[in-house]
Amino acid sequence: MKRKVFLKFISLAALLMLSSCGGSGKSEQQTENTKRNVIVEEVRLVPVDQLSSFTATVEAKAVNHITPAMGGRIRVIHVDVGSRVSKGQTVVTMDAANYSQQETQLATLRRDYERYSELYKVGGVSKQQLDQMKTQLDVAQTALNTTGENTGLISPISGIVTARNYDPGDVVAGMPILTIENINPVKIVINVSESYYSKVSPGMPATIVVDALEGETFEGKISLIHPTINPTSRTFPVEIEVNNTDQRLRPGMFSRVTLNFGTNERPLVTDLAVLKQSGSNDRYVFLEKDGKAVYTKVELGTRIGDKYEIVSGLHVGDRVIVQGNSGLIEGAEVEVID
Repeated sequence: MKRKVFLKFISLAALLMLSSCGGSGKSEQQTENTKRNVIVEEVRLVPVDQLSSFTATVEAKAVNHITPAMGGRIRVIHVDVGSRVSKGQTVVTMDAANYSQQETQLATLRRDYERYSELYKVGGVSKQQLDQMKTQLDVAQTALNTTGENTGLISPISGIVTARNYDPGDVVAGMPILTIENINPVKIVINVSESYYSKVSPGMPATIVVDALEGETFEGKISLIHPTINPTSRTFPVEIEVNNTDQRLRPGMFSRVTLNFGTNERPLVTDLAVLKQSGSNDRYVFLEKDGKAVYTKVELGTRIGDKYEIVSGLHVGDRVIVQGNSGLIEGAEVEVID
């Protein structure tokens, strides 16, 4: 009786094993023959603004370094860092000892010239002697004017004092006494690829975003295009002028500049369709052709919302797989669903 039960148990176990093996084989066969369900979008051309972004630093429109033509001792500095100055305002007074001495010499030469003029009228001196005295007088007058300009130093621009390197009583040596910068307007210099050279023109609008001002946006215009291209970087400098009446923009601020180089008809695809090639920066999509996935490398342009502009790789009418592309391989069978 025990032997019969044991035999029945072995038979039942063998049957279960055969059943299990048979089921597994059928499951594997179904997996191999199952098509991936995907959703596709047909490629169409849409107008896309050709936007390019650049990073640069805000600069003063004009910078002037206040330095006397001749060295000397500083008597008074009338402004300090942060002071606002106007064009023509006296900002530094130098020691006037040299000026007083030259003024005395000029007065002496002027009296001598007047005396020579009287003597020349009566034949007491020659015309050559009179001309020589006149030359000495003119040289002394020019020297006095130069010394006068270097006694009271004026600002040639309106702006704000951004640096002061001396105190009253110091002797000027090397560095400028003051630095004055005009920050209304300011300028931003960007380096643009030579491929855009024919598309850039004076007055072209630019959008500027400044991180230090919590991403505030400013509008500017191209004011200067440099005429030469750097042979190493293949770029050329472009200056953008930005109105700064409230003087919130300050030299040294980091900025992001965007230029619009026109509109092109380009494909747009959802970002879900674009995949990154492992181990490189290449981007690719899968197309659906005759029920199979086809690997296609693409070049991306501007990102617009949740879509990418496709510069190259796609053509009108291509069917791009936008869902179900994860883990796909070249040639895999797919079935398009609505």
